[in-house]
Amino acid sequence: MTYNLIGPISALATFLGIWAGHVLVREIEKHSASILPPSFGFAILGIGLLVSTFFTSSLILSAPMGIIGMTALWDAYEFFRQEKRIKHGHAPANPRNPRHIKILKAHTTATTLDLLNRNPIGKQVNAEEALQLITLEEHTQ
Repeated sequence: MTYNLIGPISALATFLGIWAGHVLVREIEKHSASILPPSFGFAILGIGLLVSTFFTSSLILSAPMGIIGMTALWDAYEFFRQEKRIKHGHAPANPRNPRHIKILKAHTTATTLDLLNRNPIGKQVNAEEALQLITLEEHTQ
């Protein structure tokens, strides 16, 4: 009996690619003075991996390279979406990043607080209630 490893390897590449992309986009965006260099870097990486799949004879290598390549291309776009989330207050701004300081000054909805970093209370809350929950937890720790 022969085992087909393409499925599990592709699944692992998908999981790890999405996880790493999510973490890297948030961390790199938080610290970058400009989002263009990392965005171009991810786009070049993604295109490079996708092109290399055409020249790889092994399906076991080609499938994860294609998955991670497409994920990297999507992550290049995610840098711009993450900046939008910061402007809308859906993600916290970094007060030590000059680009985020400009965002905080220009957009009243931007905040340095992570409104999702709280213990769940079993119901949906609005922004004011979330702020109270966050500040309450900060004072009790």
